[in-house]
Amino acid sequence: MRPRIHPESRQVVFRDRAANALFLTRSTAASVRTVEWEDGNTYPLIDVDISSASHPFYTGTSRVVDTAGRVERFERRYGRTAPARP
Repeated sequence: MRPRIHPESRQVVFRDRAANALFLTRSTAASVRTVEWEDGNTYPLIDVDISSASHPFYTGTSRVVDTAGRVERFERRYGRTAPARP
């Protein structure tokens, strides 16, 4: 690698908010929040919505998505613009 053109890679903790799992890995991502890891060191903390700990492909489980509730909430918020087809 050419010097001084790549971002600095460092140890970072990623927290999966859905599964409440923590992963320590190398990354160039920056964060102002920190967390103390099992080894006693403090690392930057980055929250993610989904990871291999909570993704249905990796866990083998599937979640039921409430599409009817989403449609009803959309219709309540914005109303129907066209009459329903028979």
